[in-house]
Amino acid sequence: MNAWDIVTFKFPGADSHPAVIISHPDRVDHKSLVNVLLCFTQRGGRKPEEHEVLLDAADGLDWATIVKCDLIYLADKKDLSQKRGSVSAERRRQIAARVIQSTALGGI
Repeated sequence: MNAWDIVTFKFPGADSHPAVIISHPDRVDHKSLVNVLLCFTQRGGRKPEEHEVLLDAADGLDWATIVKCDLIYLADKKDLSQKRGSVSAERRRQIAARVIQSTALGGI
């Protein structure tokens, strides 16, 4: 398990969905809790909103998937399963920028 891996996680109050691990690699290696972002399948050609990024086969996924960057979840690593892919370098930069823009960090 590594930072930027796309795994499966049962989000609170929702079904299991893909999740992008965004914690620092040291946290992923040594701690039980990590930060993740919720992902869901893109339906009907829906365009990503301002706080979202679109992932696809370049990230190891079988279909277009939208990452919500405006809400960070805390997940226990034992609840993460099934590696689905890994976010490409370009999309990592997009996700990081959207997380910053979509939180109070963007106002600093």
